[in-house]
Amino acid sequence: MAEERTYIMVKPDGVERGLVGEIIKRFESKGYKLVALQLLPTSRELLNEHYCDLKDKPFFPKLINYMLSGPVVGMVWEGKDIVKTGRRLLGETDPLKSAPGTIRGDYCIDVGKNLCHGSDSVESAQREISLWFPNGVLSWERHNVHKLIYE
Repeated sequence: MAEERTYIMVKPDGVERGLVGEIIKRFESKGYKLVALQLLPTSRELLNEHYCDLKDKPFFPKLINYMLSGPVVGMVWEGKDIVKTGRRLLGETDPLKSAPGTIRGDYCIDVGKNLCHGSDSVESAQREISLWFPNGVLSWERHNVHKLIYE
């Protein structure tokens, strides 16, 4: 059986501030496997599809304009319980409610510019991965990831 996957996006403020590497480091340090990565401009159509569940919220137009302000980095991560654990690594949507040690808790203070997005369920992850990576993602095997060397 394949490992669970999630979609993580570094939003325009995270890209602009040079935090992509730090976010990748947090997931790799935890032990998760990166299976897809891309830097891309966004489009209104793609964002409307991605955030379709928020379209009736009063902040939706501002969110879309913010997301169109620069490129994003989309990633697919794979591993045990990655959706739930990935959300914990990111922190609360409102950075002021995020614990220190989380990405949002350490690097941002504004809910309107909260650096990153993470899928909130396995079903959302599958939908978001197919939306942002329509050509699929890489499958590969790790070798010696759990091997300890004592020499």
